[in-house]
Amino acid sequence: MRIHVFQHVPFEGPANIAVWAASRGHSLSVTRLDLGERPPAPRAFDALVVLGGPMGVHDEFHHPWLADEKQALAAAMAQGRPTLGVCLGAQLMARVLGAQVEPNPVSEIGFHPVTISSHATSHHLLRDFPPQFMPLHWHGDTFGLPRHSVPLASSAACVNQAFLVGEDFLGLQFHLETTRESLEALIAHAGDDLTPTPSVQDAVTMRHLAAKQLPLLQTLCFTLLDRFFAEY
Repeated sequence: MRIHVFQHVPFEGPANIAVWAASRGHSLSVTRLDLGERPPAPRAFDALVVLGGPMGVHDEFHHPWLADEKQALAAAMAQGRPTLGVCLGAQLMARVLGAQVEPNPVSEIGFHPVTISSHATSHHLLRDFPPQFMPLHWHGDTFGLPRHSVPLASSAACVNQAFLVGEDFLGLQFHLETTRESLEALIAHAGDDLTPTPSVQDAVTMRHLAAKQLPLLQTLCFTLLDRFFAEY
């Protein structure tokens, strides 16, 4: 399978998604939108992953390439390419699908519990996931639920944590793909966000929690990717 990635900043790469792809024999190509690279046409790939970033979906004045990315994302989904969005990527998917994206009541940063929705417990993607687990979060905005979507998860600080439209479009507000290296890159480049509050952890706390949470997150990430991309 040919998987293509839309990447927005150097410090938010595919992390465990790349590890999974290599372990399954899939090819992985990347468009660095922030470097002015143009997204390929949908015929160039079989599946799409849209990663996170510190910008917002409405920040086209500062990041003009966001307009081209939305068009490319819409084209890929119109062609039926299975698409996974992570954090900003999920917000971009939601916006392209007609939902609103706006500031969350609070920023949510660090390892915080996510609860699987009643809709998700019987769905094949998440059927044997823990009812609650602790992925990494790093966001200030939130997406509304696109029309015909199924809500999959929520957290105390952010109601909409994941959605599924049909079987081909999956948005995750949280980061299952996190590795120790990707966490350190976020801390190094976005450390100014870390003013502790009940929903924002400091770097020491995140590093401590990472030691326990990252092995489980990799397992959940690989399981979800195996299931989501199983038909392709």
